[in-house]
Amino acid sequence: MSLPSRLVSSVESASALDDVSSTLSSAVQPLASRPLLRDALTGRWLGHSVHPMVVALPMGCWIAASILDVTRGPAAAARRLVGVGTVTALPAVATGAADWLDTSGAEQRVGVAHALANDAAVTLFAGSWLARRSGRSVLGRVLSFVGLGAVGVAGYLGGHLAYGRGVGVSTTAFQSGPEEWTRAVRHDDLPLEAPASVSLDGLALVAVRRTDRVDVLEDRCTHRGGPLSDGAVVDGCLECPWHASRFDAVDGTVLAGPASIPQPAYDTRVIDGWVEIRRAELGDLRRNPVGAVHGTG
Repeated sequence: MSLPSRLVSSVESASALDDVSSTLSSAVQPLASRPLLRDALTGRWLGHSVHPMVVALPMGCWIAASILDVTRGPAAAARRLVGVGTVTALPAVATGAADWLDTSGAEQRVGVAHALANDAAVTLFAGSWLARRSGRSVLGRVLSFVGLGAVGVAGYLGGHLAYGRGVGVSTTAFQSGPEEWTRAVRHDDLPLEAPASVSLDGLALVAVRRTDRVDVLEDRCTHRGGPLSDGAVVDGCLECPWHASRFDAVDGTVLAGPASIPQPAYDTRVIDGWVEIRRAELGDLRRNPVGAVHGTG
């Protein structure tokens, strides 16, 4: 195991961070009580998390300022870049906090360390701007370089959360359902207007029988993997029991967050008393079954 991996493992097992997590969660929790604000921060309007997109601006500004410092570029331009980066870091902090709210355990601890490193970076760059503004350019440059180090640590931890832990990634990205019409469940075995769990060759589905049709989605919530079949039908929509995300039961559209990615939906029909389904989305390489062999071209 590499040194960075060992350090991350140490953070994941650091129970001392749980008290910090509890304090931060209490401070951030008001976001959850404002559905419109939380939807805006978690990215329901965008189709995926907002956080990775908004971090680009402060990072770009800070890196550009440091390049000017190294190449002895215009000091005023470097100062402005540091200032713009510091101000635009605030939306990055807010969107990251909204995503972090629904994590737990090791993920939450890494998220706390990620946040602390980012907070250190913002503080250092704010100090750099103040130092530059008061004419202490050497101190300003030093604070910027140290701040970039904090950004690097935060970036590594954020990468681990996304790529190692799957935080912010659709939990159904690699699921695979039938492309051809396939029997899934007997129509009369489904309760009316209530979610029911259906298993098809190891694929977990949730079905809702209506008076004139049957709606079928993948059971695992795209947000954090909650079982939709344990949820409820609210205003005709499926509501996740874990974080109250709501999905259109027909096409999987996200109607209320914190989920931002639509739920995979299936075409349905009733033949000879059986509900038959097929995948509504075709041709997606990522949805091929695990173990499938593909040509390399």
